[in-house]
Amino acid sequence: MEDKRRKNDLAMIHIAKVELGLDDDLYHCFLKQVCGVESASELDEKGRRLFIKALRDKGALKKYKNAGKPHNFDEVSRKRLMSKIEALLAEAGRPWSYADALAKRICKVDRLAFVRVEDLYKIITPLVRDARKHGGVS
Repeated sequence: MEDKRRKNDLAMIHIAKVELGLDDDLYHCFLKQVCGVESASELDEKGRRLFIKALRDKGALKKYKNAGKPHNFDEVSRKRLMSKIEALLAEAGRPWSYADALAKRICKVDRLAFVRVEDLYKIITPLVRDARKHGGVS
């Protein structure tokens, strides 16, 4: 996973270099100025994030801002998914603290409110299984 993330970050860096029209000397100078290294391959994850942010601040990677994130994950989706969780909890007669406990166990966050929108399905899935097990949702 880390290797894939590293490759993706390095690819983004080099795409940004091309988008900004940086020649090798200017690119290496900017890299040295921002991160203190000679080559992007020397960067750790934190350094890569920092450099990508600096490149974005210069105007690169606009079309990659939400790359990989589905376009329909917004507040409307969050409300819809939270309503589904609420309905499943009510049907099972469980309190909201049950969903908080699921969030802590599954997503490693303290409360359901802190679960990312794209991870709410991880909470819904066990609630649906529980409902099916007890004769609820078909």
